[in-house]
Amino acid sequence: MSNQTNPTNTYTVPSVSITTARTGASSKANELGMRAMQERAYAKRGEQYLLIKSPPASGKSRALMFIALDKLHNQGLRQAIIVVPERSIGGSFADEPLSQYGFYWDWRVAPQWNLCNAPGIDEPRVAKSKVEAVRRFLDGDDQVLVCTHATFRFAVEELGIEAFDNRLIAVDEFHHVSSNPGNVLGNQLGAFIARDKVHIVAMTGSYFRGDSEAVLAPTDEAKFETVTYTYYEQLNGYNWLKSLDIGYFFYTGRYVEAVEKVLDPALKTIVHIPNVNARESLKDKEREVNEIMHALGDWKGIDPATGFHLIQTGTGRTLKVADLVDDSDLAQRSRVLAALKDPAQKNNRDHVDIIIALGMAKEGFDWIWCEHALTIGYRSSLTEIVQIIGRATRDAEGKEKARFTNLIAEPAADQAAVAEAVNDMLKAISASLLMEQVLAPRYEFTPKNQGPLEGFDYGERGYQEGGHNIGVNTSTGQIHLEINGLATPQSPEATRICKEDLNEVVTSFLQDKTVLERGLFDKENTLPEELTQLRMGKIVRERYPELSEADQEAIRQHAIAAMNVTQQAKLALAQADAEGTGQGSTALLDGVRRFVNVRDLDIDLIDRINPFDAAYAVLAKAMDEKSLRQVQASIAAKKVSIPEDEARDLAKRALLFKLERGRLPDINAADPFEKLLAQGVAALARYRAQAKAAQGASGNG
Repeated sequence: MSNQTNPTNTYTVPSVSITTARTGASSKANELGMRAMQERAYAKRGEQYLLIKSPPASGKSRALMFIALDKLHNQGLRQAIIVVPERSIGGSFADEPLSQYGFYWDWRVAPQWNLCNAPGIDEPRVAKSKVEAVRRFLDGDDQVLVCTHATFRFAVEELGIEAFDNRLIAVDEFHHVSSNPGNVLGNQLGAFIARDKVHIVAMTGSYFRGDSEAVLAPTDEAKFETVTYTYYEQLNGYNWLKSLDIGYFFYTGRYVEAVEKVLDPALKTIVHIPNVNARESLKDKEREVNEIMHALGDWKGIDPATGFHLIQTGTGRTLKVADLVDDSDLAQRSRVLAALKDPAQKNNRDHVDIIIALGMAKEGFDWIWCEHALTIGYRSSLTEIVQIIGRATRDAEGKEKARFTNLIAEPAADQAAVAEAVNDMLKAISASLLMEQVLAPRYEFTPKNQGPLEGFDYGERGYQEGGHNIGVNTSTGQIHLEINGLATPQSPEATRICKEDLNEVVTSFLQDKTVLERGLFDKENTLPEELTQLRMGKIVRERYPELSEADQEAIRQHAIAAMNVTQQAKLALAQADAEGTGQGSTALLDGVRRFVNVRDLDIDLIDRINPFDAAYAVLAKAMDEKSLRQVQASIAAKKVSIPEDEARDLAKRALLFKLERGRLPDINAADPFEKLLAQGVAALARYRAQAKAAQGASGNG
């Protein structure tokens, strides 16, 4: 069968698949009307600087209301200013009768102080009136104002940092901020922290701040108390949603034909088409939308009330399709947006069936019925992918499955731009692996035989000295594993990173193009230790240069353990299912048990595992074999001699080898990593000799 008639491959294998416990804990409220995450955040309400890291739909907006009201009534703050990235999100902070559910006060925002509802857009020309509104608010007695990031930036520039003294500044979607000197809001927050006269609550649904850039300077970030509520806790605590699949599927030819194969009209779906400048785009966004709708069935007109397109499928069912791409008729677009946001329809599953979007319907877009987020082309921002997946992970009555599909163009044999296509593939795979790490439970790693941890259940036999112990904290979903030879972090900051920020380290690792190329496509010529020790070691040193070498090594070990345990658990489950010994289970904890129960976990063992083994197994099924071989050949051809910084790292590891074994590594050793260490020492000697010769030559000159 030709690619033209079947533009997606036969295999549509999800790269990540999880099942949930459905405990209902996420939605259970305490006597104050707080859900689990909100209660956890409220317990830290006395902190001056608070960072809440929690997934979409976990209730961050309401958590902020509880905290802000306490600060206004009990902590002596004058006012609260809520700052959101775009006007549409301002609705999340509308009035809430919290006292009806047991809280002490209600949340009230006077209409004139929700500047997200004010006419005009956020650009300097029309922002002046909003800055004046902020000035009037600061001079008045009302307590709560909601505005966009842009309005707030202009107001701070105009009114000065001091004007906001003794107030709470709450920044929603905090990952929009960055410590980059060009990021105005990031600089302003740094100035607020330096002055130390405000309280700040920062909230984000993403697990890596600012993608590859830090949000705050490390010294500022250290001042924040962090509340973390993981995706794992959130999804396990749902009432309805049973499973989530995340997959990247490859296509050849035109993407609109591939969409036809993976777009199931029976599923409530958001389709994100590519930007007009993207390689996948057909350069005519309206035509692309029309082709997608044509693939669904026959067009029967537009509903005059909602602006939704009415499409009759082959089975006779009429689909309601919201087009958020066409911006040629602004009145029509406004009608569609208003219909999607209609609060009266929030719980109506039949209100709309499919939404087709380009730059919209991502962050803060709340459609609880969405079962499938279908995205064409890779997204350069991992944060954006998390936000898109978050559209499908809402819990709703009767909704048992959710999925995210990323359609990626496969490098064709005759394609000139193979390098660009490979680049896109790598980024899609990277995002999928990172999401797997985000969705996994948090690990608590300790050295072997350090003893049981409080709050963890070790099964019927309990904790066994010298045994393969796996402890589970049922309230947080954390898993305790013991690893022989594991380095323990020494400083409070390194301890915090190992507990809170391993996903940040893994993100940097997965965004390293060399790591992905070598780990996935050049496995034959790449030793796992090159990735786990050298590349991860380099990433940790560059990320945390102020930490001691011992702390850097502890973080490296914890990060690679977190990644490899997750990946090996996935492989163990796949093997069990292939052998018929599993029950089709995708619960990660089962995989962790299978992996750990057959061996003693040892840091040397973990360092000898390629972190991309499981990803390659998926790739080999999902991708045409000829294309896979072509990509492997192009990557292998790029391998160069050992660069100087890598030679230096290898020489350092060679010194450790000498301390442990009493001899230097042997270049003729049977062990491939010992051989590589010796090659590194030799390469560094060559670089030093060259430098010395060059110095001598310049001196003679």
